[in-house]
Amino acid sequence: MGMRVLTCQTEYHPSSGREPLHQAFNEFRVNVHDTTEGLPVDEEPWHPFSSQGDFEFAEIALDASLNKSHIDGLLSLIARIATGQFTKYDITVPYKQEERVYEVHALPIWEWALDLLENPLLTPHFVWDAQRVYKHNVYADKTRLSSHGTVKGYPVVVRCANLPVGIRNGEGIGGGRVIGLLPIVSEDASKEGKKSFTNLKRVVWHESFVKFLELVAQYSKTGYSYKCFNQVLRWLFPILLILSADYEEQCMMSLIRGHHSKCPCPVCIVPLDELHDLLKSFRLRSMQDAMAALDVYEESKACGEELLKALGLRPVKNVLWVVAHSDPHDAISLDRLHALHLGLWKHLLNELKKILKSLGREAESLFEEQVANFPRWRNCNHFNTVIHMSFSDGNKMQDISRQSFYAALSILNQSNSPEGNQLLRLIGSYLQLDSYIGLDVHTVSTLDAIEAELLVFNNALKDYVQCATESSIEDLRLDWDFPKVHLWKHATRDIRMKGAVRNYTTRPNEKLHGPLKEAYEHQSNGKKVAEQILRLVDTFDEQCNRKDDEIDDLDTIAEDNLNPAVAQGHIKLGSPQQLISIQDIENICSPTDRAFQDFHRKFSTFLNMSLPGYGYELRRWITLPANFQICEYRYLKVNYESTVDWKQATDYLRCNPSFHGQPRYDSFVKLILMFKCYLPDIDSSFDFALVQPYTAGTGSHRRIDRELKLTRVKAIPRASSIFVPLASVIRGAVLFPDREHQGEFIIVDHLDSDMFLCMKTQACQ
Repeated sequence: MGMRVLTCQTEYHPSSGREPLHQAFNEFRVNVHDTTEGLPVDEEPWHPFSSQGDFEFAEIALDASLNKSHIDGLLSLIARIATGQFTKYDITVPYKQEERVYEVHALPIWEWALDLLENPLLTPHFVWDAQRVYKHNVYADKTRLSSHGTVKGYPVVVRCANLPVGIRNGEGIGGGRVIGLLPIVSEDASKEGKKSFTNLKRVVWHESFVKFLELVAQYSKTGYSYKCFNQVLRWLFPILLILSADYEEQCMMSLIRGHHSKCPCPVCIVPLDELHDLLKSFRLRSMQDAMAALDVYEESKACGEELLKALGLRPVKNVLWVVAHSDPHDAISLDRLHALHLGLWKHLLNELKKILKSLGREAESLFEEQVANFPRWRNCNHFNTVIHMSFSDGNKMQDISRQSFYAALSILNQSNSPEGNQLLRLIGSYLQLDSYIGLDVHTVSTLDAIEAELLVFNNALKDYVQCATESSIEDLRLDWDFPKVHLWKHATRDIRMKGAVRNYTTRPNEKLHGPLKEAYEHQSNGKKVAEQILRLVDTFDEQCNRKDDEIDDLDTIAEDNLNPAVAQGHIKLGSPQQLISIQDIENICSPTDRAFQDFHRKFSTFLNMSLPGYGYELRRWITLPANFQICEYRYLKVNYESTVDWKQATDYLRCNPSFHGQPRYDSFVKLILMFKCYLPDIDSSFDFALVQPYTAGTGSHRRIDRELKLTRVKAIPRASSIFVPLASVIRGAVLFPDREHQGEFIIVDHLDSDMFLCMKTQACQ
């Protein structure tokens, strides 16, 4: 039988006139731009000057042979007249019997876009033809600038959708750009919630935002002929493809009336009292319907108001309508950060806390203990408490959702808490959907899986509400008619129209809030905030805060710098220990650990039986002397091909009895000892590991495993540990111990997308 060859087909948009491209899978992988990390750039090419502006000024001063007095005079003049690249506009808006004036600071989007086209580093990365590959964005959000929350800023960030996601979501050249600050209408408790005051906020937003769209609106209709850096003449038509925002800002952009209106979804006209029902589909919103309703309002306010109310719209003209070939309702996209991790999950977590409280302090303590003992993993936040803490960080909330699910498995069973058991099913379905939606590459099957799991979630929610209705536990939520239950109904539509959700996530934009706050706190005098902040934007230009608490990353860097690591193929050993004889290991470890019993003999047998299978010819039986030395390593870096996007991914595995004060042994088998040894008979060095495989039988498939889609494994006895070549390690895994079944573990398949898909593939086999 011949070998099947995987091929990839790239299908371009019909208007491009390009024929479909057929490639072998390996060729396709080689040619794909790997821009996950963005472009490598020198962040300070002007060093040792403090900024690029200082460098350019010094260059001009030297070329002009200016003396000190000339330079001082010129600097003084610049300080008096400088306004930066941002232009200040005064927006006049009528409100009742007065005219209110608001300031907006804006850098027109079109100027920024043309700058990108002139950049030689970005030229080869621009994608001009829409394409589908088969295997056979504007953001706005308010933020508080002062630590006391008394000063607010409304930054607008723009990203170019023609650039690969790794570049446009990055922090270097081609990444997002702060193009200005929108005005914020001062809060007035006496007017808050009144229709006229709410409409005022919308009018101010849209009258201000039009300043960013200067020329964009015109060229979206007429096009713009422009010769790019590579001398290719292109006819450019700007469109608004993606609007990335939280729900509050989506309401502002789409001009819907919010979560209490008759139709609170910015994408479809779903009635308020049917938001919970994911089985039903409703007519999609369109710009044309909104324009028609506003025309009726302008002719007759009474009739128009009734129509607008029925559609859940505000009587305000949407400035985004001026951009041709764009519809704000189509551009608005699902944001996992706010809709799920900081949205729906918060409600599920509150329900979990109420149920645990009803079970008593012992159940709460056990849950906290399970969370605190959750296996540590790189880039995964660790928590000592969840019940008595509140979190506003989306990454932490995402990690809490995963860890809480596994921590509660042995606590919320049907016998002691039917409400809790039903909530577990709901959370389990939520995690399935979050993992599916979060994939960086989608196929027909993953989109079908999302649609199917939405129905599972829908049924689980109905069952939970029924259970909560009959429960004696106080304050369990019965009303789930709020937008964040409904928004992921449109996930598959967004993915088909705009690609994977990482294309429109707000996470990269949220990271900009930190530098803006820091600039306000430490580099402004609190007056004329917008002008000072935006002047500083050009200096740090999106240098985002980085985590300083990623212990694993710091440890990895330290090991790579301080200890000579040993690389072999796709693995790299690190953190070497002192040489030790094979007999000493057995004498020291075997009294307390049965895995090391008869270590010397077992290793000798392993070498003689396995090396011929690896292609080494043995002319005689290898005999290891008692003083045969090995070098233990406690860190292993493993590169592997991701099943999600076929690119290289990396795991950082530990085999350490005390990693930051805690024992840590990672991998799909339990690593006991990693070591390198030199065999004189073969004149070669080898990397091996003593491991405890999780291959013991777990008995019949349990009902809870089927219902919650759990994968269970069990370790063989410690004394039956075996040796394996380290090169056989593919990747690591997090295994959560099942406290009710000794020696059994549950694979944490929601840890990352690759692990999630691997477990799905295994379940189908």
